[in-house]
Amino acid sequence: MIAIIDYKAGNLASVKRALDYLGFKNIITSDIKKIEKATKIIFPGVSAAGSAILSLKKLQIDELLKKAFLEDVPILGICLGTQIILRESEEDGGIECLSLIDGVAKKFPKFNQEMKIPHMGWNNIKIEINHPILKDIDEEKDEFYFVHSFYPEPQNKEDIIATTDYYKTFPSIIGKKSLIATQFHLEKSGEAGLKILKAFCKI
Repeated sequence: MIAIIDYKAGNLASVKRALDYLGFKNIITSDIKKIEKATKIIFPGVSAAGSAILSLKKLQIDELLKKAFLEDVPILGICLGTQIILRESEEDGGIECLSLIDGVAKKFPKFNQEMKIPHMGWNNIKIEINHPILKDIDEEKDEFYFVHSFYPEPQNKEDIIATTDYYKTFPSIIGKKSLIATQFHLEKSGEAGLKILKAFCKI
């Protein structure tokens, strides 16, 4: 069973529909015991980092995620779930996050008047490290859907799995051990997103 963590950060139903479509058993839950029994964990989110961290702590899911990470349980972060696995976010002047991966969620700098923040739309990725989750991805043909004002910046370059260009090159997939996280929305990225979800579910 795959646990989709409900920490009041939204966008859970879309992830569930994608997993249902792919034929993988899943449950949306904030129940600690159910999450502990899960074979895999998906950690999505579209809210603000500060409120998300507070919710995780209130539900005691923050410590559960750290324990699952240390025990090599496969974890997939999506969008906000990619930012708050880092040590810190620049949101609201600085927010302490989960520290599963050393690094900071940084706010996009405004390079010119044409640059729109949040970054919203379809973009390709450049694969920096071969990873099983990307085995069916075509860098030139596959595009993914982004909606974000912050992006992940790991301290260690080996934690950067793929990058994307939006006025600057930024990490769009990061990972460490059995944890992988995408800044883009897999559940909104059509066939390309489903390919990554399917690869994660088969790990």
